Amino acid sequence: MDVGDEGSVASAVKDVLTHCSELDALVCNAGIGIFGSVEETSIADAKAQLDTNFFGVLRTLRAVIPHMRTRARGRIVLVGSLAGREPIPFQAHYSASKAAVASVALALRSELHGSGVQVSLIEPGDINTPFNDATDFGSSRNSAYADRIRSCQRVIEEALPQAPGPEVVAAAIHKALSARRARVRYTVGPDSWLVPLGQRFLPDALMLRLVRGHFRI
Repeated sequence: MDVGDEGSVASAVKDVLTHCSELDALVCNAGIGIFGSVEETSIADAKAQLDTNFFGVLRTLRAVIPHMRTRARGRIVLVGSLAGREPIPFQAHYSASKAAVASVALALRSELHGSGVQVSLIEPGDINTPFNDATDFGSSRNSAYADRIRSCQRVIEEALPQAPGPEVVAAAIHKALSARRARVRYTVGPDSWLVPLGQRFLPDALMLRLVRGHFRI
């Protein structure tokens, strides 16, 4: 389906129900990423980011939830990001979209409490997938922030080859779909515990300082 097209989403869900009669699980994983400063990223690009990563999730949820709620059974897994908890410089719009997904996941879990439908949020850290190859850094060459952006790009390019592959995310999704009682959040990746721990014990100013140090800006 094209999550940006409500008709496409409705048609895909209808096809599944026609062939299978039931829909037991929904995993919202579609997403795109843009790279650039808040100041210089166009509103059109920002809207495109939110339209896929956030409104695409809403379109799909609206098409699937009525069926699951009527059956009093189902699992919903939304794939967010640790960037939704600790925003990445020059990926503010991506981070904002994932923070919005996290808010929807938690609110929806409460809304569907007792309905038989369980909702979980997956929060990956760095994951080495083709998604990263599609990130366009070139549009920032003439940016007023060019040096800082190049520093962030180098850090990302150095880290990703050592990052785990998508299998670790798939394993977390499987846990959320198969556990008797699915957890609210599943953080994924070798260092994924650092962000929740830092948020719990460190002030925001120090967390931001650590983020700037990590990206060498």
